[in-house]
Amino acid sequence: MEERKNSHYPAGGNNAPVDENSSAPPHFIRAIIREDLRTGKYQGRVHTRFPPEPNGYLHIGHAKSICLNFGLAKEFGGKCNLRYDDTNPAKEDVEYVESIEEDVRWLGFDWQDRKFYASDYFEQLYRFAVALIEKGAAYVCDLTAEQVREYRGTLTEPGKNSPYRTRSVQENLDLFRRMKNGEFEEGSRVLRAKIDMTSPNLNMRDPAIYRIKKVHHHRSGDSWCIYPMYDFAHGICDSLEGITHSICTLEFEDHRPLYDWFLQQLDIYRPQQIEFARLNVTYTLLSKRKLLQLVNEGHVSGWDDPRMPTLAGYRRRGYTAEAIRNFAEIIGVAKRDSMVDHQLLEYCLREDLNKRAQRVMAVLNPLKVVIDNYPEDQVEEMEAINNPEDESMGKRKVPFSRVIYIERDDFREDPPKQFHRLAPGREVRLRYAYFITCTRVVKDEKSGEIIELHGTYDPASRGGWAPDGRKVKGTIHWVSAQHALDATVRLYEYLFTKEDPGDTEEGRTFLDNLNANSMLERRHCKMEPGLKAAKPGDRFQFERLGYFCVDGPDSSPEAPIFNRTVTLRDSWAKIEKKMQE
Repeated sequence: MEERKNSHYPAGGNNAPVDENSSAPPHFIRAIIREDLRTGKYQGRVHTRFPPEPNGYLHIGHAKSICLNFGLAKEFGGKCNLRYDDTNPAKEDVEYVESIEEDVRWLGFDWQDRKFYASDYFEQLYRFAVALIEKGAAYVCDLTAEQVREYRGTLTEPGKNSPYRTRSVQENLDLFRRMKNGEFEEGSRVLRAKIDMTSPNLNMRDPAIYRIKKVHHHRSGDSWCIYPMYDFAHGICDSLEGITHSICTLEFEDHRPLYDWFLQQLDIYRPQQIEFARLNVTYTLLSKRKLLQLVNEGHVSGWDDPRMPTLAGYRRRGYTAEAIRNFAEIIGVAKRDSMVDHQLLEYCLREDLNKRAQRVMAVLNPLKVVIDNYPEDQVEEMEAINNPEDESMGKRKVPFSRVIYIERDDFREDPPKQFHRLAPGREVRLRYAYFITCTRVVKDEKSGEIIELHGTYDPASRGGWAPDGRKVKGTIHWVSAQHALDATVRLYEYLFTKEDPGDTEEGRTFLDNLNANSMLERRHCKMEPGLKAAKPGDRFQFERLGYFCVDGPDSSPEAPIFNRTVTLRDSWAKIEKKMQE
């Protein structure tokens, strides 16, 4: 059979050159495409598609697929369609469609004028189903869902033919037309392919093609009450759109014979289905059903909760599209499932934010320090570097005054040997400012808690350097109390306590692995005043603390909220070395 037989799309292709010198990491799908281009298969075209179901928000696993499909099309001068698999209206919503498009654009990809829906082809799909009936390759079956499972057999036992398998072509055509017209109740009948009930591949044992669903569709309204099954619709949509390489995850490998069977029976153009291993990430669940459960049961604040593995959640937390694209490229494309350490994603994020995020000073657990020998009414502006990795980001002015805040953890009344920060009688450097020495500790009379420190500064050490050349071991950050911005900070950890949250003991569920400390909120944090101008989505490195992002939905100029994106600490120390090898 010719590859382009009965195809409706115009002849010709992109004739993309085979770039043998590409710096992109090799993988088997790239190799397949290169060979297809070399041999002239598909007339030199590369045409992929990203086919999400509009029944939830996209997650990090979808990001891998987006980067792969759009990335390969771009790399080889081809095209990539965005096509919604909207064949199950009971679970679909316009909200999900809008979120999907926002996510794809945010990742940096554009489908241009190639946005499609399976529902665009409902009439054609119906006619193809009729063609299968006329060919004797499909029949209307009255078995209940339970009976279908019973007749299907098992991996070790063949299935049994449905008693309705021998209906005549005319009877099947009449029943299918009446199904379309809404004469039958949901679940009372389905249209099934007539293949082989003894096949070792269970997917080939007379699978359902159409089922009755009397549900309002978000695009077609109430025009249809029968809807095609994914396995039937997907390959035909690929064919109608002229897709060359239909890339999907490994669980569809056993469905490939069915994909090919439908196209062969209908005698239409056949794309090539290629399967790759789906993404699995430690401390993360990527099941839409389970993510929806987290949202519906209130375990998280919504699909865009910064603890969620959705792209909306990562974006709200401060992740960059560049970091996610780099992560997708580094993990590559494999043929076998494996688990990727989430710290690799964090590593990619740190690498990106280190180059682009402005450094600022913020104190999350403030302890007041009064510098007794500093003039009470004096305010100085200290010059601070915005990003040592990028001189073009320039410098900024930070106010300094007699009363400042430091991190409570930067002081110890009785410090251990390796503690090099502030302590009674010890001198430290205030970053960009002065050397100070702690002279007195003030405690609450009842609780004994330290509530204030007093100290002195060396006026000659302005800028954080002493003219006599003396050195101090500790450098700490600070914020002027008089000028400080009062803000709330949310500290996020993994949503789950287990590397594989879905791995549970008998009688327990993934919900038992939820991390009770996955989000801690600290109020009345003190930040340098320049952050008053920060807008939702702006990212910063809080010096010595980590990377943070201004929250979108909950933050306001009057009550700013900063989400911790990722810590500075990289506990996976071998990653950088591994990347360099």
